[in-house]
Amino acid sequence: MRRLLALLLPLSAADATVLIQGESGAGKELVARTLHARSTRQRGPFVAINCAAIPDALLESELFGFERGAFTGAARSKPGRIELAQGGTLFLDEIAELTLPCQAKLLRALQEREVERLGGVRPFPVDVRVVAASNQELRRLVEDRRFREDLYYRLNVITLRVPPLRERREDLVPLAQVLLERHARRVGRSTLTLGAEAVAALHEHDWPGNVRELDNCILRAVILSTGPEIARDDLGLPVSEPGPDAADRPSRSPAASIQEGLLAVLARCGGKRHLAAKMLGIDRSTLWRQLRRYGLAL
Repeated sequence: MRRLLALLLPLSAADATVLIQGESGAGKELVARTLHARSTRQRGPFVAINCAAIPDALLESELFGFERGAFTGAARSKPGRIELAQGGTLFLDEIAELTLPCQAKLLRALQEREVERLGGVRPFPVDVRVVAASNQELRRLVEDRRFREDLYYRLNVITLRVPPLRERREDLVPLAQVLLERHARRVGRSTLTLGAEAVAALHEHDWPGNVRELDNCILRAVILSTGPEIARDDLGLPVSEPGPDAADRPSRSPAASIQEGLLAVLARCGGKRHLAAKMLGIDRSTLWRQLRRYGLAL
């Protein structure tokens, strides 16, 4: 993530098209918004459109707009999302879901820097930076002839990959702490903290839904917890089922999981206990008791 963030500053200064690849919920839109916020276009609009959330029949009109009378029900003219992003950034999320005809029209708009509304007779010049995102490998879709090769190369000027949460487990506790503080403030429970067993549970889970799943998990815990500390059960994470080779593997005790969680937090803080306590949302004496309880007090 540090390498990814280090790339954002020079990319923000440039005006090149950026393609962001990554799993759903990993934070692709957050990267796009960061690019926009640091760019020379920051005073312009940031217009996002999820290409997978709009029916194919409506997507073209959403992107390019339409003139009055262009089709039944078009009682007035309407600008498209590309026009609305004038002077700013257009974020095309899940761009792999565009139909081939819509891809062709988008390619022309990017090349000519102009759009023509449905039913229109003249094009409008547009000045937008395009940032596209996909949770699918576009190169593979090109090979399968489900994505236009010329559009792929138009978008693939610079590619960023957002790693899934399971590949950056050192971010789990800091992210969980930020989300906990945010949701606790919203419900008026500012004294909530993450318990050691909850930290261990966070590290045991694989997070297929990435940061979005973590956000929902923490929100659930804030709503359902009854004490000042988030417990393992409050998170509602599924209990891992033992695999067919479980008998051949040594069993992993809950204490070992908690030790791993505490060690991960300490490693993140460079061994500084006052920082680890702050990250966990507990005081230093509580952290000391937990370290001593699990054989980590040195």
